[in-house]
Amino acid sequence: MDRMPYPPYFTEEHDRLRESVRRFVEKEVKPYVDQWEEQGEFPKSILRRMGELGFLGLRYPEEVGGQGGDYFSSIVMAEELARCGAGGFPMAVAVQTEMATPPILQFGTPEQKKLFLEPALRGEKLACLGITEPDHGSDVAGIETRARREGDGWVIRGRKLFITNGPRADFITLVARTSDEPGYRGISLFLVEMDRPGVSVGRRLDKVGMRSSDTAELVFDDVWVPADRLLGEEGKGFYQIMWELQGERMIAAAGAVATAQYAYELALAYAQERRQFGRPIAGFQVMSHLLAEMAVEIEACRQLTYSVAWRFARGEVPSKEISMAKLAASQTAFWVVDRALQIFGGNGYMAEYPIERLWRDVRLNRIGAGTDEIMKEIISKEMGL
Repeated sequence: MDRMPYPPYFTEEHDRLRESVRRFVEKEVKPYVDQWEEQGEFPKSILRRMGELGFLGLRYPEEVGGQGGDYFSSIVMAEELARCGAGGFPMAVAVQTEMATPPILQFGTPEQKKLFLEPALRGEKLACLGITEPDHGSDVAGIETRARREGDGWVIRGRKLFITNGPRADFITLVARTSDEPGYRGISLFLVEMDRPGVSVGRRLDKVGMRSSDTAELVFDDVWVPADRLLGEEGKGFYQIMWELQGERMIAAAGAVATAQYAYELALAYAQERRQFGRPIAGFQVMSHLLAEMAVEIEACRQLTYSVAWRFARGEVPSKEISMAKLAASQTAFWVVDRALQIFGGNGYMAEYPIERLWRDVRLNRIGAGTDEIMKEIISKEMGL
């Protein structure tokens, strides 16, 4: 595979990883995506397979069972998984590797890493992340799920909504309020096994897109957990989850750019093959200019995403630029996939063509991990406005 011309971000090691992930996607994911979409879930065995291949711990240190790679290893995987032709499975994997488990590595005790993180990296335990509630999504500081002290542990009560992997997860990284202090004060993180008494799936959610990942509303009805399930410092959960969201938005930007690139490639190939009025439609100026504009927008977002990811990989947390990358990539991906469907014409609206699924799936990028409006709010505040 030709080296992607993006120094200093990628090395020959990244190239080999890209080849490996692409082979995996072509052989073990793409042929089964239609079935997973119909079922509304992927088999947990594919997660174990990814664990065996080391794909779930690419950027995690070897001492917790990871591969010891850098952050751009995760970027490579996000880009290659996007080529499976469905957004649900890559999103579920990202929850496992980039959302629910990074706080365990960053804030967890050795025992918590052994019990939760290491089996998650092996694909033996499916993880989910519990932030959003029926009445609180973007307003993380307003969450109402409560954890109160009882004996030598905590009792948790509340509901979480739109939880990817929720119906089948083995554990959840949960955000809960541990005091009556208002706003962001008094919020903490917990690691909760999903088979504990009082944990239940309120309902499985029927989504427009991302159908190969299962999503649920989860109910916590006086769920007791021992004291050692508190993740990090009590009362510091808001700061911890805000840190987590930066990585979530970063990988969301990379995935969105990759989805746009894949849709563009499909549209380009179709425009070169589809003939109207005696010639390929790519030969019409209106079409060739549209394809050129799509390529420009994708490349601009890719360069922005890579440059911010480079800073993130070095320990910086540039929230303004991360929000910029996430906003630009999400909007551009939606724009590109919509134009790609237009290039396919009536065929693009048919289920037998892959573009319609990408069109449905990519819409979530402008909502998940922080809506467009929240990204703009963060950017404007960072600008002092």
